Amino acid sequence: MWRSLRRPEVLATTLAGAGILMVTMGARQSLGLFVAPIDTTTGLGLVTISLALAIGQFTWGAIQPIAGAVADRYGPRAVLIGGILVMALGSAITPFMGSGFGLIVSLGLVSAIGSGAGSFSVLMGAAAARLPAHARGAASGVINAGGSFGQFVFAPILQQLIARLGWIGAMWAMAVMTLAAVPLVGRLTTPIATPVVHTHADQGLRHAIATAMKDRSYLLLHAGFFTCGFHIAFLVTHLPGEVNLCGLPAAVASWSLAIIGLANIFGSLYAGYCVSRYRSKYVLAAMYGSRVLLIAWYLTMPRTEWTFYAFAAGLGFTWLATVPPTAAIVGKLFGIRYLATLFGLTLLSHQIGGFFGAWLGGLTMTRFGDYGWMWYADMALAALAAVLNLPIREAPVVQTGTAG
Repeated sequence: MWRSLRRPEVLATTLAGAGILMVTMGARQSLGLFVAPIDTTTGLGLVTISLALAIGQFTWGAIQPIAGAVADRYGPRAVLIGGILVMALGSAITPFMGSGFGLIVSLGLVSAIGSGAGSFSVLMGAAAARLPAHARGAASGVINAGGSFGQFVFAPILQQLIARLGWIGAMWAMAVMTLAAVPLVGRLTTPIATPVVHTHADQGLRHAIATAMKDRSYLLLHAGFFTCGFHIAFLVTHLPGEVNLCGLPAAVASWSLAIIGLANIFGSLYAGYCVSRYRSKYVLAAMYGSRVLLIAWYLTMPRTEWTFYAFAAGLGFTWLATVPPTAAIVGKLFGIRYLATLFGLTLLSHQIGGFFGAWLGGLTMTRFGDYGWMWYADMALAALAAVLNLPIREAPVVQTGTAG
């Protein structure tokens, strides 16, 4: 399968997409490290900060179909450059925000909008439009692995910067690091000599969305991805708090997040491999089912640093590895002409789950003093997601009607 990436133009496009996602997701997935320092400095409280990050989860998802639609219509270059610049701006202004409303603006809106515009929907759509069909599965795995590698790199670096410079200096440093993704946009969006042939009839964006929202398999995919967002947002926001509850050093949280990113590099590459060999719905069902078992294992183990590291490695293997098979199903159902938009809508469902995962985690901790009920909810939702993916069919949807 990896032979499909050997052509120089295919490899360059794939690595450019992976590099951009490394920066945008690496920075975004490390924001949980800032929760405790911001709370200590501002006294805003865990619930207020969790709400700002929860709104960021929702905003990141809400911007995906919008950014995808703009990229589908006008091209991805301006969308990606604008997203990176806006994300850097959100990080840069956060230290000046001393209220809950200010954090909602900087992290919940500005930074999340920028990160979302430079994330999965636009990147996957841009790559798919420039790659031959036989290379897309492998390329999606590599691009997805870029986001995981970013988490592996950013989490320990930012933890060290927080310790040495304080959270304000670390936030400004993150803004500067975000700008490193700008030069990669040109490589990803370079026009190709041989245009990709679209196998689905193009009846317009509105018609494509209307058709998708009536399709049972597409809606089941959304439901499963909702639970994935709940799971990831809860952990990325509150894992540092869980570590602190166990009386372990803050470094355990940053290294756990880094291990999640490292493990997901291999998980993403393996997911890309599986997409080309097995039905994507079975790949997704297996991933969600494994999370139920891992959380059950974690809840029965003593809370040591090695338990957290082993838990992080196990969860990390499927962390964002759900993206390639999910995008593959959307592409199989509706083609790649409007993949950025339709996959963006799926990501919106993911991030609605993310909103509840981040926000309810803060409420649960404040109300009960631990995250116990969140772990049980996480297990139940993961089991439900595994079941919901099984009836999905993976065949092109026959589109009828007029163009929209």
